[in-house]
Amino acid sequence: MNLGEGEYLVAASPEMFVRVRERRVETCPISGTIKRGRNAIEDAAQIKTLLNSAKDEAELSMCTDVDRNDKSRVCVPGSVEVIGRRQIEMYSRLIHTVDHVCGTLREGMDALDAFLAHTWAVTVTGAPKHAAMQFIEDNEKSPRHWYGGAMGQLGFDGNINTGLTLRTLRVKDGMGEVRAGATLLIDSNPEEEEAETRLKASALLAALRGDSVLREADRVGAGSTQANARTQAVAKKPIRALMVDHRDSFVHNLASYFRECGVELITLRPDAARKSLRECAPDLLILSPGPSQPQAFAMNETLDLAQELGVPVFGVCLGLQGMVEYFGGSLRQLDRPMHGKGSEVAHDESPLFNGIKSPFIAGRYHSLVADELPECLRVTARSDDGEVMAIEHKTLMMSAVQFHPESIMTLAEDAGRRLIANAIDTLLATH
Repeated sequence: MNLGEGEYLVAASPEMFVRVRERRVETCPISGTIKRGRNAIEDAAQIKTLLNSAKDEAELSMCTDVDRNDKSRVCVPGSVEVIGRRQIEMYSRLIHTVDHVCGTLREGMDALDAFLAHTWAVTVTGAPKHAAMQFIEDNEKSPRHWYGGAMGQLGFDGNINTGLTLRTLRVKDGMGEVRAGATLLIDSNPEEEEAETRLKASALLAALRGDSVLREADRVGAGSTQANARTQAVAKKPIRALMVDHRDSFVHNLASYFRECGVELITLRPDAARKSLRECAPDLLILSPGPSQPQAFAMNETLDLAQELGVPVFGVCLGLQGMVEYFGGSLRQLDRPMHGKGSEVAHDESPLFNGIKSPFIAGRYHSLVADELPECLRVTARSDDGEVMAIEHKTLMMSAVQFHPESIMTLAEDAGRRLIANAIDTLLATH
């Protein structure tokens, strides 16, 4: 917006202020903020954190109660209602919770009455409004000018549509000014509120500096994290891998992770896989997840062949269970199966977990777990409920995980892809 005399407003406000269409009055108070994650999985975790925040819920509750009060000044009694509660809105760098409030104008009231009844928005003043605005006047070090006002359209048809001037850049005589704020409650943490104001201003400030305002995930897509994982498993020559498909529903996801690392991989059902092993030994054998128990797929025969041929082995889920039984250990059934559930997994910083923080979140799909382990196997990771989540052989090139690295539950910080790349590096290091 060109205000003349070298002054401009450039706005990307997220908050609708007052909108009137015929007799219907609407507002969408925003309160509750959290930083975006680096991908959809991290966004989901951030949304859960935001929705579980009692402080952020209290913020929005206060704002909406005041907003309802503003409407009750000009609306038909009983017509004011909340039609959307703590709805999620996603922006380039942050996530907000938003309510949606509407009412019906009384006879004798028009769009300007509705607009004036809401001035100024409680989301930028606080409450009680008069006392809060007086506090702002007495204590803020500079006037807000345009910040927290509104811009929009007043039509000849009597309708109005306005938005608050938030996330707005003022340019005057070649200088840019960005203002941002956060809601203060008794439960507020000063450092977190300060960080929130900087987060809200960050996109516009980045634009001023000429930086990209997009997150890394928006700029290059999911392939960026895949490329990071691939760089950890650079082979001097093509790696040939055979995956034994134990009739699982995630085999191709797992295979794709290996292929992203440059592995030439084929998947075969157990009988065909054993035949292929005898004919041409691969560089790496992968034991896939699967239903039932290891003996249902004659996994001991598969591991006999791998030992005979000296082929490194990596197992996932059922693959770990088969490895435990093969070397003389035992399994037991969980009291409650873990299917589609994420757990914290803590590891001992073995090479399989290079670059993966401890603990990290991993996806689980199993009802059997390792119980007693033979002396030749070492536990390298456990879940937060104490179950064995990763093992390695003390002398042979064999390792396995009970969780699913290919699951979306293991996507945070690219842990699953990193683990697959590490498995290739460690198992083939001396092969």
